[in-house]
Amino acid sequence: MVKIAVAGGSGEVAREMIDALLAAKKHEITILSRTKSSSMGDSMPALSWRTVSYDDKSDLVEALQGIHTVLSFIQVMKDPGSNAQKTLIDAAIIAGVKRFAPSEWGSAGMAGMPWWAGKEEVREYLKKVNENGKVLGYTLFQPGLFLDYLAFPFKTAKYVTPLNTMIDFQNRRAIVVDGHDSIMTWTTAQDLAAVVARAVEYDGEWPVIGGMCGNKVTVSQILEIGERVRGCPFTVDHVKIEDLERGNLKSSWTLETSHPSVGREQAENMARTVLVGTLLSGAQGAWTISDEFNRLLPEYKFTQIEEFLARVWAGKP
Repeated sequence: MVKIAVAGGSGEVAREMIDALLAAKKHEITILSRTKSSSMGDSMPALSWRTVSYDDKSDLVEALQGIHTVLSFIQVMKDPGSNAQKTLIDAAIIAGVKRFAPSEWGSAGMAGMPWWAGKEEVREYLKKVNENGKVLGYTLFQPGLFLDYLAFPFKTAKYVTPLNTMIDFQNRRAIVVDGHDSIMTWTTAQDLAAVVARAVEYDGEWPVIGGMCGNKVTVSQILEIGERVRGCPFTVDHVKIEDLERGNLKSSWTLETSHPSVGREQAENMARTVLVGTLLSGAQGAWTISDEFNRLLPEYKFTQIEEFLARVWAGKP
């Protein structure tokens, strides 16, 4: 049994993880949240809720007493200076926590994605606290993009909201960067949750880079799959990396989406920026994920991209 604290446990990705951990029926889970208790823990003796202040280190130390592993899902864009996560790391060390997973859950690099700059700050902070000898084990869980996004607008995960991307299966269209057949890693939210649940039970030392590859494919390979699954070629807009580097998107369409973690106006303002950043970061290798957890957990079979998409889009207009 492992005692686990989940920071920001009411979020979508966190809830996918919590369900997988509860399904193992081996762990005690404490959700740390700024808000008062929700109904999530009702009738679940293995799940408890603790209201905390991420500005109060002593409060966090108390909340983390007896905790072995901390999984953080603190919203990076809502954590100026990464102060909440840094305070959580400090408290984890004082409380004797053995393992920590910062709020990653995405790309290997941050190039072209300034909204995730806080992740780099936390990576550097974790390096610093361990520079004179390991005081806190940690891993950067990196699954790439959620394969569930290619099912947009259909929801394939229990909690994760489907988001549109530069590859739009619904409308059979895509935006690609001229001269860059970017390698992209796609992993379902369910697979991420299942791997994390197994990683929690893993007896060995966690690797610092915690990559997992559900599917590592080039953009051109995705378009080939799209043609087979959707029955016709995709319409492709080509954009130049020089334009993207200047923040310009010269395409016939852009993202039209929203997310529950941000307001509608903010989501609309960010859509174009996110699309530019995802295209740019893809061309610069940010979504080429390593396979540490594939090798540590060789028995786990990941959902395969073409099988997944064929099932999702079967019979869809």
